[in-house]
Amino acid sequence: MEQYNHTTVTEFVLLGFPNVDDIQVWLFTLLLLAYLFTIFGNLLIFLVIRLDSALHTPMYHFVSVLSFLELWYTATTIPKMLANLLSETKTISFAGCLLQTYFFHSLGASECYLLTAMAYDRYLAICRPLHYPAIMTPALCAKMAASCWTCGFLCPISEVILVSRLPFCGYNEIPHIFCDFPPLLSLACKDTSTNVLVDFAINTFIIIITFLFIMASYGRIIGAVLKIKTASGRKKAFSTCASHLLVVLIFFGSIIFMYVRLKKSYSLTLDRTLAVVYSVLTPLFNPIIYSLRNKEIMKAIKRTILRQGELVNPAHP
Repeated sequence: MEQYNHTTVTEFVLLGFPNVDDIQVWLFTLLLLAYLFTIFGNLLIFLVIRLDSALHTPMYHFVSVLSFLELWYTATTIPKMLANLLSETKTISFAGCLLQTYFFHSLGASECYLLTAMAYDRYLAICRPLHYPAIMTPALCAKMAASCWTCGFLCPISEVILVSRLPFCGYNEIPHIFCDFPPLLSLACKDTSTNVLVDFAINTFIIIITFLFIMASYGRIIGAVLKIKTASGRKKAFSTCASHLLVVLIFFGSIIFMYVRLKKSYSLTLDRTLAVVYSVLTPLFNPIIYSLRNKEIMKAIKRTILRQGELVNPAHP
């Protein structure tokens, strides 16, 4: 067994955004506003869908689950980013770093599976409309959502266990905005080729397989939509899944370039930019895409506000 005559690392330093001293306050403000809007937007969509009976359909059930997931997905990274922007130490414990990595990847994998389930739901609704009510029952929706969460939280366990067994000694500065597998592996004082291969295999399976399934579903959907004779019918059919497709392209477009690769890292600037896209911007865009582009949700928000207003100020006889 190899011996390492170095001080064992018990905590890491997250370097975060480099060379931002002059705009640190502005960056903190922008990130805080983005986080607050993400929390408010996703929480609003989740509550409106749960409270409005008109939205108790499979499609909106999955949208509410996605909004709930985004609340936790952003909570794993953004609060620590905000704290580091105001702190001089920017440290995180070894256990804390592993936990952040685990939950970030668990929730990310859960989102991959959930977006796949949403694509399957749209495929059934458009391509098999007569069988849709009998297939996509509330019980099946609940089982699919639970399976997405379960599979997502099981996927990164082997990766975290392998990383936890690596020796980290000496240099402890992580050149990233949060803890993640690629920057952690670059700090280990031992060959990490096995870890890189395992990460690549798991990420490829989760990301590529789910993405191909989603694209296959949309291939069928587009084929079915094009067979509709009227332009208004085609527009109405595709409008029900346009928001979901946009979210898929933004989310998968960034994580594919980040995680489906055998190299430990490309440029640090590219890694940080992609990390901002899938950890901050995608959860920020989701409530905008699903509310402003969806008339049913906008109507439900207005109904909920009016209903709450009536409860606060009931009309006098």
